[in-house]
This record gives sequence, C-alpha cells and structure tokens, in this order.
Amino acid sequence: MKSRSALFMLLPIAALLVGCSQIEDTAGQVVEDTVSEVTSAAASEVQAQICTLVEDGLAGLEDKELLGSLVSAAETAGVTTEITEPLARIAEAGDEVPSESVNDLQEACEAPSS
Repeated sequence: MKSRSALFMLLPIAALLVGCSQIEDTAGQVVEDTVSEVTSAAASEVQAQICTLVEDGLAGLEDKELLGSLVSAAETAGVTTEITEPLARIAEAGDEVPSESVNDLQEACEAPSS
C-alpha cells in the first residue's frame, strides 16, 4: 500500500515539473521575442538616420562624419550589408565623400524592406 501511496504523491510532483518546464520554455520564448523586437527596432532606427542623411544624394563632410559615426551602431544593430558596406566605405574615405557609395546607400534605402 505504501508504494501505491508514494506513486500518487509522485504524480502531482511530475505534473508540477512538466508545468515548470513549459513555463520556462514559454518565458524563454518571450525573452527571445522581446530581444528580437528590440534589435529590429534599433536596426530600423539606425537605418532611418542613415537614409535621412543621404536621401538628397548630397553628402558633405559633415554628413560624412555623421555617417561614419553610425557604422558601428549599424553593424551592432544588424542593419543589412546593403547599407553597412557603402556606409563603411564612406567612413573610410578621406576628405572626399565617394558618390558611388552615397548612390549605393540611396538605392538600399529605397529598396523595400524584407
């Protein structure tokens, strides 16, 4: 009789453990989703700043400095390489702003987001 009683006590404990595991999985997914949303929002914000600076096709030295300061943020936020590569070329350029890189940025900014 004792073994049967012990079995009945183990069932609620097993159910509790399964429930805890499901809660842990759900909580983990919520955290993952939240991190993904924050990362996506950060990438969108950095990309919007970059695109605003090049939308008229004219990028002077002041714009170049601002664009150069956004390279690290763009890469960290996960902005696409279509944006980060020409952005990095602009940052690495000397006193001249490479017009081809500005054009590449404009095209990337105008492309529909996927």
